Amino acid sequence: MTVADYIGAAAAACSTASFAPQAWKIIRTRDTSAISAKMYVLTVAAFLLWTSYGWLRRDWALILPNAICLVLAAFILTMKHLPQQKKDAVADTLDPER
Repeated sequence: MTVADYIGAAAAACSTASFAPQAWKIIRTRDTSAISAKMYVLTVAAFLLWTSYGWLRRDWALILPNAICLVLAAFILTMKHLPQQKKDAVADTLDPER
């Protein structure tokens, strides 16, 4: 691997990991009031486009991290728009010990 490959892998890992704490916080607290829906709409669109771009280029270094980020960002956006009862049901399913 080249230095560029290591830097790209580190960037992908950081990008992917950056959404996990927010998703977990939503699961634990069931609170999405501080989340900007418009920002997450743009974020989901960006990750969808990056994943599509990677797919068209057949570049797994673009596809895999962006697809994971897409799923996490879409989860956060979905939770933002769910009514509280459904938000609680999803969170209870993912974290039944709460």
